Amino acid sequence: MSIIEQIQLHPHPPISLDQISIEPLIKNVTFFLDFLECYSQLISSQDTYHLLETRIANATYAVQDILESHIVDQIHGANIASDKEFYNGLKELIQEMDFIKKEVMQMKENNNMGLFLHKDSSTVDIGPLRSRLTGQNATVGFDDVMEEMMDMLTGRQSTRQIIPIVGMGGIGKTTLARNLYVSRLIVRHFDMLAWATISQEFSMRGILLEILLCIKSQESKETYSAMREDELGLVLHKTLIGRRYLIIMDDMWSIEAWELVKFFFPDNNNGSRIIVTSRLRLVASQLTDSRGIEMSFLDDDQSWNLLCRNVFGEQGCPNLELEEIGKKIAKSCKGLPLSIVVIGGLLAKSARTREYWEYVFENISSIVNLEDNERCLRILNMSYDHLSVHLKPCFLYLGSVFPEDDKIRVSWLIKLWVAEGFLKPKSGKSMELVAEEYLNDLIERNLVLVHIRGSSGKIKFCIIHDLLRDLCLRQAEKEKFVCVFTRDNHSSLDAQQIETQHRICIHRGKWEEELDIPRMSHAMQSASLTRSMICDFKEVLPSLNMRLLRVLKSNDRALHYGDIYSIEAIFQLVNSRYLAIRVDWMQISLYLSSLHLLWNLQTLIVYGAWNTIAPPEIWKMHQLRHIEFVMLDLPDPEMDGRDQDKIIVLENLQTLLQIRNFKCSEAVVKRIPNVKKLRLYYQDVEELSSFCLNNLCRLEKLESLGCYFAPEKEPIIRNHLLQNLNFPHSLKKLLLYRTRLHWGDMAIKIGSLPFLQVLKLETNAFCGDEWETIEGRQFCNLKFLLIEDCGELRYWRTESSHFPCLEQLSLRDLDILEEIPWDIGEIPTLETIVLKYCSHSAVISAKEIVEEQLENGNEDLRVIHFWKHYQLDNLVTTPNFQVEIH
Repeated sequence: MSIIEQIQLHPHPPISLDQISIEPLIKNVTFFLDFLECYSQLISSQDTYHLLETRIANATYAVQDILESHIVDQIHGANIASDKEFYNGLKELIQEMDFIKKEVMQMKENNNMGLFLHKDSSTVDIGPLRSRLTGQNATVGFDDVMEEMMDMLTGRQSTRQIIPIVGMGGIGKTTLARNLYVSRLIVRHFDMLAWATISQEFSMRGILLEILLCIKSQESKETYSAMREDELGLVLHKTLIGRRYLIIMDDMWSIEAWELVKFFFPDNNNGSRIIVTSRLRLVASQLTDSRGIEMSFLDDDQSWNLLCRNVFGEQGCPNLELEEIGKKIAKSCKGLPLSIVVIGGLLAKSARTREYWEYVFENISSIVNLEDNERCLRILNMSYDHLSVHLKPCFLYLGSVFPEDDKIRVSWLIKLWVAEGFLKPKSGKSMELVAEEYLNDLIERNLVLVHIRGSSGKIKFCIIHDLLRDLCLRQAEKEKFVCVFTRDNHSSLDAQQIETQHRICIHRGKWEEELDIPRMSHAMQSASLTRSMICDFKEVLPSLNMRLLRVLKSNDRALHYGDIYSIEAIFQLVNSRYLAIRVDWMQISLYLSSLHLLWNLQTLIVYGAWNTIAPPEIWKMHQLRHIEFVMLDLPDPEMDGRDQDKIIVLENLQTLLQIRNFKCSEAVVKRIPNVKKLRLYYQDVEELSSFCLNNLCRLEKLESLGCYFAPEKEPIIRNHLLQNLNFPHSLKKLLLYRTRLHWGDMAIKIGSLPFLQVLKLETNAFCGDEWETIEGRQFCNLKFLLIEDCGELRYWRTESSHFPCLEQLSLRDLDILEEIPWDIGEIPTLETIVLKYCSHSAVISAKEIVEEQLENGNEDLRVIHFWKHYQLDNLVTTPNFQVEIH
């Protein structure tokens, strides 16, 4: 339906479909969509239903193939079959759909289908469930184990101890470790904490990197990219020397992982601890002779309490009938927390009637005698079966196309969901907002967990339990939803199997050296029907044969600059919706002139492309949603005096990164009314007046803005910006670089922005030796403040009421700052002060602030002080004042 609509509405290039010929197709698709949406689960004839679902899917894929092949041929202007042949082929497929439709209607008439009407989540009150979105409630029943672990971690034994936590998948090992990791007592007891997920595929480099990035949270992965494994280990060893540390190594399958890195964990004789979670008792016995924890199953009461909390929140079960059947459901999960939590997510989003709960119990009770892992997967599969027709592909995609234990970046996931066409449009909402609703629905069902939230509170990274990922991989293979190359199957997949795959996924991993690259590359030549390719190997990336490709994600940072793959081939993929690639900037410049042929392009992410000039036709690509370059020049829109009222508005465009010398003229503003994220870099500061920065305030949907200016020319920049730079009130995040404004300008330009949550002031964004904030509604929603390399700042005067919501203050490279204002410590929401390479007096003031807060009973405020190795100031590390040496 989406494809047909896009063809009908798209002005460029003109592609036509005969309305009379496709009307029967639209009717059939509407009928099938209604059928799939309305009925989520069959009581009887399940096999028949799934067979119908498969036939509908196959017929739909066949129609997509013939439609999109026709489009590609038209755009390329190839020697193609006549329209008559195209419509004859379409007619045959419509007839096949007619046959399927008749079977569905006949089954309805014969009443041969016992169905439960799918209950939309909007019909269920989920208010009380909001508190469990992070998945931290699954420790119900493990209170004694938690206390025992606390004693082991904080006990008097000074030598370094390894503490294993052993148990089957889904029993709560990681949840227990995670709750210990974030416990206030544990955070205060240890100087340093770090977490590494090991899993079956691991590497020494990956483990060391993950631990270092936990300990040195201010560093980026690129900081260590050029280091050898032994160099990373040496950095880690030096960092841990003399510190009491806690390292959690989650999901270890082999003692080999420990043998690779154990030398880098010093025994400081101060009570350091290492927790290892594993499904294998053998691994635990090989690690240590000391006592660990073996997780046991929950008893019946604990199981019901956990289920009850997941369904009803803290309020408890309000209905005795539901309690009776609910206890039976909980007991049928055999004490396995993951099964209980996921079934709880299903019940929380479904009809709260005895009949429905009895149906769930009957289906669980039929599988309770299977082996542990198989039983768990079958129970989890029930929750998958009950997902709506729109949520199923989203869940399968999330669980199969990302690597095991991947921290999934939500912004990428949402863009991919949109490009894949999984989302059902909702009136008045962007597709991205719909995607966020889908993700929250999966989280509320406990099928996905929140990993990290950003400073604005939005989910930044999410994760999926490995058992749920196993479920996704099984189901994806069964439904031929995606072909994921693994160590086990990559050598057996042949060209004939690849030929029918619509999505292909190949990830780097420990086993990448085992890949038969030439064989895989040859097999890929048969992938003529592939719509999505997620692959980090340049040797198997698409050729022109993948003419129907919609999604290409191949921007892994392991792909270095140079001859990576054919850019000419990429720009032949005219059906593309999502392109995320790493290129040589000189090479891509040769082919950007044909960008407009990608008629349906939504997302274009290009790494490595510096000084790239977009073609003027980019202003006619009205499907564009996200553009991300290292540096991109956008030309002025072409103006046609005869058609001033017919300009193409890029209504879908939300992201523009990073645009050089962007002219925010009235003509441009009219074309991008819904842009939410904008990064601007101004190099020709002498031409500032021609950039129309006064029009930025007219971007009324803008939420995130970055403005960079170079080189520094204070009088030119400051005077112009003071007169012309006006920010829209919609801003939530603002980054300024070398704007050279004075601290006195802050209240006028920034302080009064009502929704601003994140403010980053970098390298001379503001100048002058004194900043004094003022009374009034200033910074009323600010949660994160960074001041970096504003080297003239000496005095900062403020009151706690001027930053009422501040959670994190980060100060970097402030060499002459006398002190942090005393009132900063009185902000009730403040959690962290981070100082990096700041003056000694500023560090001392931060230490005094945290000590005073401790005396007043505030144990939550922490200070993290980064210092260069040759500037040691002998400050003593405490649980609330940590010193990190770089």
